[in-house]
Amino acid sequence: MPNLGLLFDVDGPLASPLTRTVAIPGILDDLVTLAAAGVPIAFITGRSDAFVEEQLLAPLLDAGLPAALESGHGRMFGVFEKGAVWAPITATGMGAITVDESVRLPESVVHGLRTLTEREFADTMFFDDTKRAMVSVEQRTDVDADRYKAAQAAFNDAAFALLVRAGVGIGYGSRFRADEQGELPFRIDPTIISTDIESVLLDKDRGAERAVRYFSELGELPRRWRTVGDSRSDYKMADYLHAAGFEVAHVDVRPSDGIPEKPYPVVTLGDSIHDEAGALFLDHWVEELTG
Repeated sequence: MPNLGLLFDVDGPLASPLTRTVAIPGILDDLVTLAAAGVPIAFITGRSDAFVEEQLLAPLLDAGLPAALESGHGRMFGVFEKGAVWAPITATGMGAITVDESVRLPESVVHGLRTLTEREFADTMFFDDTKRAMVSVEQRTDVDADRYKAAQAAFNDAAFALLVRAGVGIGYGSRFRADEQGELPFRIDPTIISTDIESVLLDKDRGAERAVRYFSELGELPRRWRTVGDSRSDYKMADYLHAAGFEVAHVDVRPSDGIPEKPYPVVTLGDSIHDEAGALFLDHWVEELTG
């Protein structure tokens, strides 16, 4: 078994942030090859299980994933909505889905945010109905980045006001409004293509911990890990692994936001970013382990 484990964000390193699909076929082939070689692979994403199943898992199954996992060596896992939802990935597809009900937004708030999106912001964004615990409102693919960014700021302000009126403890940037218990159980987290409204307990370190726990139940863990992402929150996958005593390096496929100082190596792929950088990273490890 190779001494390597991989944790991936989905948007950016695997799926194009423009098309929201896996646009580079070699990514699928390399993931299948690495799974067949026995590399444990987890997808740690804010996306829903439905998105990952449609945009990543279905193409992987077509690319030969069933045979790779049926070999007896493959281990694959999905953590969705930043740790609120998770499932094993098997040779037949998505396994049983588990939802952490303790981090779910109140249904009345979800309804209010959906209504706000559809009534006031439908020309630039859409409400993601596939989320089970958090809320995501995403940029329409026919809207350019500058127009979306301006609309996103207005939406975030309106969403903050809605949650305050509902009495839900919420934080957004430097603004905070506690609930009746004096707590802030939820936050507004803008990304380059969406706004997420989520429990403060959710993040990529929580997802990494859940994936590693799952892999450990199936066999010995590798000591060497690589985490791959395009945002500052993705570093938390590597933070968890480093704190747990593993050898880890983080691959940043969008370093333009600035590279934080970390106690582990941070890797970039020259001028390549997003899924182009993800494809180069995968090519390297396929060559390293099988070439």
